[in-house]
Amino acid sequence: MPTPEFILELRRHIGNETLWLSGANLVVLREGEAGTEVLLGRRADDGNWAAISGIVEPGENPADTVVREAREEACIEVEVERMLWLDVMDEVTFPNGDRCRFLDHGFRGRLVGGRPGIGDGEISDFGWFPANRLPVPRQERLEEQVRICLEDPRDVVLGLERR
Repeated sequence: MPTPEFILELRRHIGNETLWLSGANLVVLREGEAGTEVLLGRRADDGNWAAISGIVEPGENPADTVVREAREEACIEVEVERMLWLDVMDEVTFPNGDRCRFLDHGFRGRLVGGRPGIGDGEISDFGWFPANRLPVPRQERLEEQVRICLEDPRDVVLGLERR
């Protein structure tokens, strides 16, 4: 996974200290033969199935981030329907010792063009899965993200459940 240049520049100054970053996730739904399906990608770094996601670039709107990531990672065009959650994630320590904490913006979207495929190498596989039978292994928060998406709460959910 290529690290954005702005993060590499920050790391030159702070080393492995915790970085506060904005992230964005997109749950893409469709109605299929078996009911509601969700588009997931298998992450190339850890093999987990996950929603489309990425780091928000400086000055970028998080909704634009997920549109860009869908194009780069999955070769698809999406339309963001609405924001569903805002969550402060637990600190993550990467294998190289870098630490990050993300403010995660969650969106629901729909496919408007293209066919899912392998883009920039961050994802090794894609598939549509029944929303009530998500594949394993999967990202820890995926089930909660899909649940919120299906429930379509009136207000933005502030914080996802920790299990």
